[in-house]
Amino acid sequence: TSVAVKVLRPGVDDLLKADLGFLEVAGRFAEAVAPSFARLSVANVLADLRATMLDELDLKKEATSLETFAAWLESSGSTGVATCPKVYRDASATRVLTMEYLDGVALTDLDALRTMYGASFDAEATLLNALNTWTLSVLSCEFFHADVHAGNLLALPDGRVAFLDFGIVGRVPPRIWSAIAKAGSSIGDRDYEGLAAALVEMGAAEDVDLKAFGRDLEAVVASLDAVAPQINLEDTGSGVAATLAVDDAEITEVLLKLVELSERNGVKLPREFGLLVKQALYFDRYTKLLAPDMDVLTDDRVVAFGDDRSGAIDV
Repeated sequence: TSVAVKVLRPGVDDLLKADLGFLEVAGRFAEAVAPSFARLSVANVLADLRATMLDELDLKKEATSLETFAAWLESSGSTGVATCPKVYRDASATRVLTMEYLDGVALTDLDALRTMYGASFDAEATLLNALNTWTLSVLSCEFFHADVHAGNLLALPDGRVAFLDFGIVGRVPPRIWSAIAKAGSSIGDRDYEGLAAALVEMGAAEDVDLKAFGRDLEAVVASLDAVAPQINLEDTGSGVAATLAVDDAEITEVLLKLVELSERNGVKLPREFGLLVKQALYFDRYTKLLAPDMDVLTDDRVVAFGDDRSGAIDV
């Protein structure tokens, strides 16, 4: 049996704790001397970052997340389209995680996908398998995968999509779930004032100019539509392979722009919403790469956040 082994390097936890602790203290100092940093809650953002990254140091938690996600795939009837690595508990511990090795191709490597699937390659079906599985997990699993960059999603030879690396997961608290659903419906209807109202509800804000906020949000969405995919060419020795790239820095920049304009309009968005949006931005890029003619907001095959289900909740 082929396995993949994830190991924490000796001393990495102490080094990371020290560095993150320093950043958190520096953030609180920055807030004290610069009111603009306090308005943006820099210290709270850094505290969240510290908690998230320290969670990644406990591989037992990741093992549990993998097993929970696998059980959810089974109960939701999704095992035909998606999977995740099986955990070998007897060969795993806090600092070592031994998993089933899954051999596949990154969603962004179109040449490798065409080679693997041949004439049967259906880019839209591959995208839908990944997107709908993730969205359904937001709606009905106890957590969602919160780091779906291209290295953590693999297309497998049997047509399924594999979700890897559950070091970072997110949960949608019940207090903001209704606002999340309203935001999803508003995006689908291209109702930016309605989206603004949903974000205001989510951030528990008051006295916000919804029309102005809606115009700002519309501009952000328009900037997303204007971005063209990057094409990387690589000499393989037997020819030239083309890989379409997803720029992580660009994803982060868009997320920061959304946070900044929300703050400017008097709305402080919860961290959980930021995690959701970042994953949605990744999938927006994958859609541009794999199915550029698909409109995920109107396509009936796409699961939407307005789906009448309970949602991932805090436990």
